[in-house]
Amino acid sequence: MDSGKKSLDGDLIGVDVGGTFTDLVRLDQTSGAVRLAKVASTLDNQAFGVMNAVAEADSELSRVALVIHGTTTTTNAVLERKLSRTGLITTAGFRDVLELGRRTRPQPYGMKGHFDPIIPRDLRLEVPERMDYAGRVVTPLDEAAVRAAGEALLARGAESVVIHFLHAYANPAHELRAAELLSGIWPNSYITMGHGLLSESREFERGVTAAVNASVQPLLERYVKRLADELATGGYEGELLVMNGNGGTVSASRVVKEAAKTVMSGPASGVIAAAYTGRRADRPNLISYDMGGTSTDVALIRECQPSVSNEIEIEYAMPIHVPMVDVRTIGAGGGSIARVNEAGLLEVGPQSAGADPGPICYGRGGDLPTISDANMVLGRLDAGKLKSVPGSVDINDIRAIFQSRLGDPLGVDAETAAAAVLRMATTRMAGATRMVSVSLGLDPRDFSLFAFGGAGPLHASALAGELGVPEVLVPARPGITNALGCIVADLRHDFVRTVNTPLDDMDIDRLTGILQAQAGEGEALIRQEPVRISKIEATYSLDMQFAGQTHLLQVPLASATMSRQAIQAVFGEVYFNRFRLRLPEIRAQIVNVNTTVTGRRPEVDLGGLIDNAGRAASVAAAQTGSRPVWFDGGGAASGWQETPVYARERLPLDARLMGPAILEQMDTTILIAPQDTAMSDGDGNILVSVGSAS
Repeated sequence: MDSGKKSLDGDLIGVDVGGTFTDLVRLDQTSGAVRLAKVASTLDNQAFGVMNAVAEADSELSRVALVIHGTTTTTNAVLERKLSRTGLITTAGFRDVLELGRRTRPQPYGMKGHFDPIIPRDLRLEVPERMDYAGRVVTPLDEAAVRAAGEALLARGAESVVIHFLHAYANPAHELRAAELLSGIWPNSYITMGHGLLSESREFERGVTAAVNASVQPLLERYVKRLADELATGGYEGELLVMNGNGGTVSASRVVKEAAKTVMSGPASGVIAAAYTGRRADRPNLISYDMGGTSTDVALIRECQPSVSNEIEIEYAMPIHVPMVDVRTIGAGGGSIARVNEAGLLEVGPQSAGADPGPICYGRGGDLPTISDANMVLGRLDAGKLKSVPGSVDINDIRAIFQSRLGDPLGVDAETAAAAVLRMATTRMAGATRMVSVSLGLDPRDFSLFAFGGAGPLHASALAGELGVPEVLVPARPGITNALGCIVADLRHDFVRTVNTPLDDMDIDRLTGILQAQAGEGEALIRQEPVRISKIEATYSLDMQFAGQTHLLQVPLASATMSRQAIQAVFGEVYFNRFRLRLPEIRAQIVNVNTTVTGRRPEVDLGGLIDNAGRAASVAAAQTGSRPVWFDGGGAASGWQETPVYARERLPLDARLMGPAILEQMDTTILIAPQDTAMSDGDGNILVSVGSAS
């Protein structure tokens, strides 16, 4: 586990690649000093952007103990369908499983829609073989057909291959043998077995997950190798860890085998940072709220643990059933475009101005009103301090566009139109937030709102007021929180195995054996990593349902050795808490057995994210000026108010502020509404008490 003194004393680097910026945090573990970097992403080769960030942070790679990286390589490849050419070998008669799916439609209403499966039909081949649901051989594997299928796929230009046989979760013998046969003719290691990645019963979800994995493996391996080579050339001798979508990290040498697990890597790192910061701030229950330039991501954290789901569907007919942080995304970011539709109604998003040309206030030729522009019109942003803007922008030009495109069609002035844009955005973000809270039977008023991303702290107070959330927590560095998440993330491995057995019929000793075997495998994998960890923990759960139902509930287990009666009692409570209903007369069914093994890394001090040496002696001394800001207080309370502006990094740690106020820093702007009060804590977080919710 311990790779030497360097793992203890060297610097840590966390780096996150986004669509617009690459963010980096470098932490000196000895002194606690922090260096930050925010550079333009190099989308053609993300490794160059990472190295640019390393240089901007003045990092001497020979002194760095560990680099942890969150990447959008696989996410973007899947969403943009820029995938490697992949073939599928499957059970005779099941060639079209990936295309038939679950009999849903791309558009729920109307008679149109379009869907392309990940693997085209000409690359989906069948071979004679068949297992039944219990894993008994019905048709032996035709080994000659497997070899012929592999050769045919190679002739058609396939770079990777999926072996996906019916009921392989119950008996993987045929998949294992087919992989052995293919390895003799396949020119690389890009061979994915469906059961190897996801041992669950649903063949569509298992097949899609395996197809995603195989189709991104070559892309991820090439990128990771480029980055590792660039780092090594710069003098780095340590291990490269990559964030997984489950909020844990894995060695770059292993990440390619289960490449699908890196989908949602970026959003997951932000949620992990939120949970870590919340624990240190004694705020264990959070709704994380990440608003960037294109979209907003929300997630739920209870008792410092992010909500994790293994049933994420990232787009239509694209279920990736590996454990990932349950993040809900909507197209409402700073660059979301506002318009008046044909019915005369205001709409905001999901279309975005992107990074180029971007919002009008970027000064790059954009001429469509966006959320960022609305904030500019209302005095909440200072154009001279936008990092992506090379020069100043005339606010009158922005106001004129709002008037002509929004105000005139709606019959209002530019400021009222801008305020309506922000209200619309708040409503949409509140809907996404309710999906991770109210829809699960949870009350948002029992949580604090953790606001980050470049735009999150500007909108957090309004969103909290809409939801009734009493408090907003703004971390020290909201705009680079995802990079910070890489710094604090633990090592993690998740295991899922389908048993699909009624609880009454389950052999409890067999269940215990499965859980213990999963825990042992996870611990062995973690101990092989050349990374210092403080302890290894295993947590257990079951996916259960009542017989005849289709939805699954995750049932936490206190240990791997619980009795049948104890499991039944826990399941009954979980079901009641979710649906407020008890059904003692219906048999409970265990569908999946789950184990999560976590290697905890040493504690990281967040106090150095803002240099305390630069803090002023008083709040007044941190003030840089004031400007008129428009606030929406409802009715006569709405309007312009002269608002003091503060340099957030100069605020004393015991600062207390009454709204209205604007706090500006390198990576974001924080809005304190007139009815709110704010204070700082020992880590430099800003805690905002939302007046309307008090």
